[in-house]
Amino acid sequence: MNKTLGRHLREAVKSLGRNAWMSIASISAVTVTLLLVGTFLVIMMNLNNIASNIEEDVEITVLIDRTADQNAQKQLESKLKNLEKVENVQFSSKDQELEKLIKSFGEKGESFKLFEQDNPLNDVFIVKTKVPEDTPVVAEEIKKMHYVEDVQYAEETVKKLFEVVNVSRNIGIVLIIGLVFTAMFLISNTIKITIFARRREIEIMKLVGATNWFIRWPFFLEGLFLGALGAVIPITVLVVSYNSLVNIAVPYIQGSFVELLPFSPFVFQISAILLLIGVLIGIWGSLMSVRKFLKV
Repeated sequence: MNKTLGRHLREAVKSLGRNAWMSIASISAVTVTLLLVGTFLVIMMNLNNIASNIEEDVEITVLIDRTADQNAQKQLESKLKNLEKVENVQFSSKDQELEKLIKSFGEKGESFKLFEQDNPLNDVFIVKTKVPEDTPVVAEEIKKMHYVEDVQYAEETVKKLFEVVNVSRNIGIVLIIGLVFTAMFLISNTIKITIFARRREIEIMKLVGATNWFIRWPFFLEGLFLGALGAVIPITVLVVSYNSLVNIAVPYIQGSFVELLPFSPFVFQISAILLLIGVLIGIWGSLMSVRKFLKV
């Protein structure tokens, strides 16, 4: 078993050397593909993380009509809680709202303390939906209720956020699939050249009783090596670049809703994904190219 595996490994390494230029082309194709795939994955996963952070803060502020008495407020609260897509409803008095306003402006907010005696703000209900995407629908339902003066939830920001995330995700998926197939095609062609050069040897091996898998193994390993070698540079670039980005960006974005995923374990997860994709691209390319040559 060990001798057989050793033979297959030697054949795979020799083949890489014999077709050096095609091997380099294949490795380069995998490298470029995985660099772009890695970049898209880093951008998309961080974009999803930022979107999730924003989504967690997406709330509907329901301004209660000033004419509503305590009974009317309780009725409105009950209606809000009974909405199917609503997860949580919280009351906030106009005094609490004024306090939040003052804090949000920092030192400049001190000027709003003049309104403490004659507060012009409304009592509000803060409504959170079970799914952030349902926010616009729920807001429209709430607008139709009695004793609701206004509904606020940063409508344009929420819509644009969901649109950007969805469009980016779809574009990323299409480009990644296209790049992966390009790399597979190049690896498949590299291995086809090797197989074509050894077609007589393969025919003889088949005639003397060698199994398909015995013949496949060197090409299988060659594809695996090409894919794995193509993943080395993208993983190195990813680790170094993301570490630099985190070190440079974090001090500037700390405290904002823009929050990058931590270096560890994120980078190691992405590295494992890139290595796996590289290996799978190589193996699939080799298996596709060797199949028809085994029909003797």
